[in-house]
Amino acid sequence: MTTNMSAPTIILIAGHWLGAWAWDEVLEHLDNGHTRATAMTLPGLDGDDPERTTRTLDDQSAAVVDLLTRLGVSEDHPATIVAHSGANGPVSLVLDRHPELVHRVVWVDSGPVAAGGAFAPDLPAGVEELPLPPFEVLGQQASLEGLSAEVLERFRSRAVPEPGTVLRQSVELTDEARREVSTTLVCCSIPGAQVLELARAGHPMFAEVAHLRHLDVVDLPTGHWPMWSRPGDLAQIIQAAAGGSAPAASA
Repeated sequence: MTTNMSAPTIILIAGHWLGAWAWDEVLEHLDNGHTRATAMTLPGLDGDDPERTTRTLDDQSAAVVDLLTRLGVSEDHPATIVAHSGANGPVSLVLDRHPELVHRVVWVDSGPVAAGGAFAPDLPAGVEELPLPPFEVLGQQASLEGLSAEVLERFRSRAVPEPGTVLRQSVELTDEARREVSTTLVCCSIPGAQVLELARAGHPMFAEVAHLRHLDVVDLPTGHWPMWSRPGDLAQIIQAAAGGSAPAASA
């Protein structure tokens, strides 16, 4: 990774069951001569952590802020945060608590969580973790389009069960400045026009999008895991967003 502090800093955070490894192909496509890109594993998704089932959204958001600090991110040199899917919980907390540290947030087939939102509020308290479901079940919840048998096998072998505490915890937000942070929605399994329509209609999953002040919407038609199905195209969108240019839609 380059030490050029003038290059945009990019933090890549994958969703449920995934660690930093999920971004390997995207990192290969990012121009490290002009960006400082780092992928991270959220607390609770490190299979070697003996306390991982008790990790919380607060632990995860604190880890993101700690990484930003270690990378020298500041109000004068804010970072671009790329959040895929279920990483939206901790990243929404980071935006609320430290909006000055974020140049732009790129939501990958995801979006900001509304105040009080939780991924699975009705998950019984006795459930410590949620393993990766069988793919026939997962495919009914999120599109697996574009994923080869080899990719699915890697997903299965490397996935770490999601902590129940993370899934149940609600996101408490208080700072309206989070809505001022420049935002790119990368829409993969649902077209951008439909996402905006659902946001305007107040759909719980997308309602917060309607309140964003500076929003770009990019369609990247594929399944829910574009870091594997279209890594090169996703890298181009991320790099354009981090550099301040308008991300191009992809066919």
